[in-house]
Order: sequence, then structure tokens, then C-alpha cells
Amino acid sequence: MKPSIGVLGGTGPAGSSLGLRYASLGHNVTLGSRDPERAKEFVNTLDLSALTGTLVGGDNLSAAQSEIVVVATPWDGAEATLTSVAQQVQGKIVISMANALYKHGRNMHALTLPRGSVAQHLASCVPGARIVGAFHHAPAKELGDLGSSLHSDILVCSDDSDAIASVIELVNEIPGCRGINAGNISAALAIEAMTAVLINVNIRYKTRTSLSLSGIEAGNK
Repeated sequence: MKPSIGVLGGTGPAGSSLGLRYASLGHNVTLGSRDPERAKEFVNTLDLSALTGTLVGGDNLSAAQSEIVVVATPWDGAEATLTSVAQQVQGKIVISMANALYKHGRNMHALTLPRGSVAQHLASCVPGARIVGAFHHAPAKELGDLGSSLHSDILVCSDDSDAIASVIELVNEIPGCRGINAGNISAALAIEAMTAVLINVNIRYKTRTSLSLSGIEAGNK
């Protein structure tokens, strides 16, 4: 049976798209929010006809009861959101997909937090959780468009090698996506910062880019 997935801050573009995609692949997904009624109303606006799993709205606490938890809030709300459910995520894989970015003029810029990246910061705040950085560069619109093909490598990093393997397996469920082992959690600083570069390219070329690495043979972990 596929693991259940809870998305903290799941009504935003990235979290809702990821949740919808995994519900279409047979997972039972909860989109969490500080306002559970808002989350339920949001789910009611979605087309759920293609799902083979389930997608429901609730509060962040109910989302944190899931077997795998995703932090999809804006970066500056990630700590408060995750620490509010710290007891529920102990021992669980927690995927951080947030990027610490700010806009100046037309350009996006990366921030370096006191502990480095958002993922590193969350790991220090909730040490009992198995923090994994992933999905930072995944195009939200294509993730949520179940009729759209994705062609993207997803960099996965963590200090927990078993958690990396589990998240890579999860990534590989999405047609067109390939999980790449990017090493320990310190890699999240560069991975998150790269998001600013991709956004700036998107703005200039009026497109949606994704990351693709050459030179890695199929099946090479």
C-alpha cells in the first residue's frame, strides 16, 4: 500500500499541485492549512475525477498524521508550521520544498539563513524528524496539470540515506521525473539558491524551465 502524504501549507500552488499529482498516483493525500475550512473549500474547487487515491483538506495537524509529510509553506513560515506539529512528525520523513528567496527589481535572489538553507534550519528546529530536501525546482503548474508531461530531475538531499532512497522512489513514481541523490543536507543551500536562477531565466525567456542532469545512467544510484 502506498504511504499517505500530508502537505503542510497545502493550499498554495506548489503544495496543492504536488498533492494532486500524488493523489492521482494512488496515494491518500491531506492538504493542510491553518484554516481547515479553507483547505476543504479549496479541495472542492479541484477536479478530482482522475484520482486513484484520495485528496482531502484539513488543518496542518491532520496533515501531519500522514506517513510522509511535506512542508510547502513560504520559507518564512516553515519553522513555525513544522514546530507546531513537531510531536506528530517525530521519526517521519519530512520533505522540505521551500526556497528562501526575495525579489529585488525584476530579479529573484537567494537568502542564506543562519543555519544555511531552509532544510537545514528545519532539521535543527525539529531534530526528531527525518528532514529531506526535494522538489525545489519542480514546476508547480505542470505538477498540478495531470494531463501534462513532466521532464525534470529532482535533487534529493538529507543526512538520512534511507530517507533519501524513500523519497527518490516517491519522485520516480511521477512520469517524466527522476530522483537524484544529491548527498547530505548541506547540499540544500546550493539547491535552494538555484531556484532563484531558474526563476530569473523563466522571467527573461517567458517559459518554465526544469532541471535535467546528463551523464547519469538509468539505474545508477
